[in-house]
Amino acid sequence: MRNANIMSEAQLLNERSMQLLKTLVERYISDGQPVGSRVLSKDSDLNLSPATIRNVMADLEDLGLVHSPHTSAGRVPTVSGYRMFVNSLLTVKPLHSNELSHLYQQLLANEDQGDVIGAASRLLADLTKMAGVVTLPRREVVFLRHIEFLPLSHGRVLVIFVTNEQEVHNKIIHTSKVFSASELQQYANYLNSIYSGLSLNAVRKAVLKELQDDQEQMNQGMIDAVRMAQLAFDQDGSKEDYVLTGETNLMGFSELADMDRLKKLFEAFSQKQDVIHLLDQCMKADGVQIFIGEESGYQPFDHCSLVTSSYSVSDEVVGVLGVIGPTRMAYEKIIPFVDVTAKLLGAALNPKSGSPL
Repeated sequence: MRNANIMSEAQLLNERSMQLLKTLVERYISDGQPVGSRVLSKDSDLNLSPATIRNVMADLEDLGLVHSPHTSAGRVPTVSGYRMFVNSLLTVKPLHSNELSHLYQQLLANEDQGDVIGAASRLLADLTKMAGVVTLPRREVVFLRHIEFLPLSHGRVLVIFVTNEQEVHNKIIHTSKVFSASELQQYANYLNSIYSGLSLNAVRKAVLKELQDDQEQMNQGMIDAVRMAQLAFDQDGSKEDYVLTGETNLMGFSELADMDRLKKLFEAFSQKQDVIHLLDQCMKADGVQIFIGEESGYQPFDHCSLVTSSYSVSDEVVGVLGVIGPTRMAYEKIIPFVDVTAKLLGAALNPKSGSPL
């Protein structure tokens, strides 16, 4: 619906109006000050009188593409104005070969997956002077193949489980009582018999349902086995879902410097749930995705833009990275930078594929 509205508005504008809107947005992004008719007359190269430009600006304002701050006679773009600019008027600037080489070398310099993710987030933040965010790689569907329990000391149990075809994971859990090796083997046999072949999400739901249902029909061994499975497959709430770097950069932008606005934004970063939900939407779409202002549907981001792209390993989308900044950002530079970094990150996480560029 949003794009349809933008297209209908674009059809109402002639080439002159579109050029003036493009000039206004570019000048406002550059200077951060409301743009007046004299500046537009000089910068647009259209040889129009200030009076004609004021009439065009009035038309753009009626369409909701620009507005006049009460403190100035100049105008600034609205979210709809930015959206039309990004969709119809933007000239994207490709990165230079030396910039591509620098990005790739920085990512390849890190061998550990966590270091690569952190490096990508830092690069996004350092080179844009905004906030860089990268979600940790994850597969959409992970299937349980086999599980084993090995007793350790002090009520601890080592859980070893195989997912998908041959991915082996381990986790130490703490139990309320000590179990023998034979008991743990029985529990593993029971869980393998009913859960093997199911996705981990399905296992979690099934385990929770069993624990919530009437346990009178389950013997103590079955109850203990299901509780062990709950501990083994419980999602660790302390685990980082994404790496965020450079959030303090946002304090340097006047439009985000309001203390109440910053507080809500930093609380959103801390609580994570809604940010992750927003980023998850980007995993389902191809190419670069852009949320401008209230388009995100998330109130703390009402004065921000989020430019994202998914990244893939072995042709499977496993995460999202992006830049968070003010709506007044240099989209022509940020968009290709995010797009290229996503491709390079995928290649760095899967070195056998080589550079994708």
